[in-house]
Amino acid sequence: MMMMACSATALLAQAKLDARHPINVNHKYTAVSDTTVLQQVDFGSKQVNLISFRAKAPKGATLTITNLSAKLPTRWGNRPIPEQFLAQMRKGFGVIANIEIAASNDYQMVTLPINNHPNGVVDLKVQSADGRELTLDWFGFDLQPDVHPALLSKAELKPWTKGGMETGKYRNLFAELGYTEAQIDAKLNELYDALFTGPDRIYFELPDNLGIVSDVKNHDARTEGMSYGMMIAVQLDKKDVFDRIYRWAKKYMQMKDGNQKGYFAWSVKPDGSNPARGAAADGELYFITSLIFASNRWGNDTGINYLKEAQDLLDIIMGKDGQLRLIDEKTNLIAFVPGANYTDPSYHLPAFYEVWAKYANDGRAEYWKECARVSREYLHKSIHPVTGLNPDYNNFDGSLMKTGRTLGDAFRYDSWRVPMNITLDYSWSNVDREWQTDYGHRLQNFLYKEGIDSFLDQYNVDGTTVTDTLSAGGFKELRHTPGFIATSAALSMVCEHAKAREFVDRFWNNRHDVTPSGYKDAYYEGILRLFAFMHLSGRYQVIEPKKK
Repeated sequence: MMMMACSATALLAQAKLDARHPINVNHKYTAVSDTTVLQQVDFGSKQVNLISFRAKAPKGATLTITNLSAKLPTRWGNRPIPEQFLAQMRKGFGVIANIEIAASNDYQMVTLPINNHPNGVVDLKVQSADGRELTLDWFGFDLQPDVHPALLSKAELKPWTKGGMETGKYRNLFAELGYTEAQIDAKLNELYDALFTGPDRIYFELPDNLGIVSDVKNHDARTEGMSYGMMIAVQLDKKDVFDRIYRWAKKYMQMKDGNQKGYFAWSVKPDGSNPARGAAADGELYFITSLIFASNRWGNDTGINYLKEAQDLLDIIMGKDGQLRLIDEKTNLIAFVPGANYTDPSYHLPAFYEVWAKYANDGRAEYWKECARVSREYLHKSIHPVTGLNPDYNNFDGSLMKTGRTLGDAFRYDSWRVPMNITLDYSWSNVDREWQTDYGHRLQNFLYKEGIDSFLDQYNVDGTTVTDTLSAGGFKELRHTPGFIATSAALSMVCEHAKAREFVDRFWNNRHDVTPSGYKDAYYEGILRLFAFMHLSGRYQVIEPKKK
């Protein structure tokens, strides 16, 4: 039961948004109802991100405010969204706030952030969601100003000299720069919810305890996203999500025959049909490492023998049963795809090899250490000495392929991951810190010179403008993009110069909104934003076995 103090005329509430003042839905009538609808509330063009209200609930209550004007998308691009996905998207769709109010006979003033930002003129449904008595005096919305502790902090930027694999400790750069733990936790939850539960979600649960991470703009599931989803799930201790994703991958993606038997097809339709005939290396790397972490975190007797699955994959990528090798036999470098004679800098994760050496128990510990060593050497050769940029693909010796194609020699979408991956190696292993700090300064200096609020998402490796733009989801434009804003900020972990603070500040305050041309990549850029945040907050860790 909800009671609002207010006058009968107040079902129309038109309040223009002013960044200095809240939108106050202040009604002068008294109503006792489980649900109240407020029509034509005008939020203007800016996205509010705070709700404030004054309420009391003698036995506690849940206040839910829903945007009735929100329209659920029914298509991804030019294709209808499958009904089984739509059903999950409908759950909680349009909910602006769902707030637990503590039991009290006195009015409480509450201010909290909201994630699903309304704008324009909308109808709001206000209700006591669980039927408990709730008296709501007033509520309003406001535009919270950006917060800038990173710019105000006097803390010295000094990269750590030992990695988490040795110390068991992980640097929280956000906390060092003055962000509170409450702020950090709230932002982490916001980024996770955007991917796994929100209206722009990319994770969907399916019958038979299955789950899928979908690249919604390309209408498929990819080993990249599936394995990333597993890494996120194991890092954040979400076992059910992890198991669902891996079961789907095993059922629909793992190839049953041919010279890539046992590998995972890099792309499959959301209904499990049309698997690609071939694997992509980054998916296998993340599958193996996340499975080892799952074994360390949850053990191997809860339905999936995670360690055995990882060991089987390690045998497969080494061609134990005649499969094409994923690790090039001559160079010990990871190939772009099994058997390929070239590679992708963003597939080089030397810290993963260190994890395999320590925890895989597959008899190849010294070999994996060597793979880590040569992978670091390869990265040194692949990155431009002035700009810090790298190509999307190149030869094993670090030289450009010079194919003349749009995709290959330039810094484009795959390349955004390289600064994040080097940050990972610094955080976990910390055996290449001097070079990594120099690299971090090079790349951030180049981007800063380009404009910290305007650097682009594609360049030639020498820093010149590309002549042909690689399209994404049907959009072909150069952008200042949330994904690259995030990974360039993650690199601040290895940096000592003052500019690093500004990259962290811009990432914290960046909003993943639709561009003026209508583009938003909830999948790839959303995942990179979450990964980068996990790095900067010390939440991306080597998961060690539980002590018996």
